[in-house]
Amino acid sequence: VIYMFKELNNYINDKEFRINLYKDKINVINYRKIVSLEENNISILSANKQIIINGNNFKLIKILENELLIKGNLTNIEVLNEE
Repeated sequence: VIYMFKELNNYINDKEFRINLYKDKINVINYRKIVSLEENNISILSANKQIIINGNNFKLIKILENELLIKGNLTNIEVLNEE
């Protein structure tokens, strides 16, 4: 039971930026800001980086305060340092 509460607490208090890739979906967690959302690219900011997701047929499936779910075909991801 203690393990279950610890895991739940870790999930609730998770602040780490992550991108999870699935067959035809991209899940972005703990982003700071959406810079642009287009059919062929998406630009977002994490705490200290700009991430550009390139592909085609992107459709926003879910948007929450700190999470995005995007459907489409990924070709590449660029990570740029914020200056």
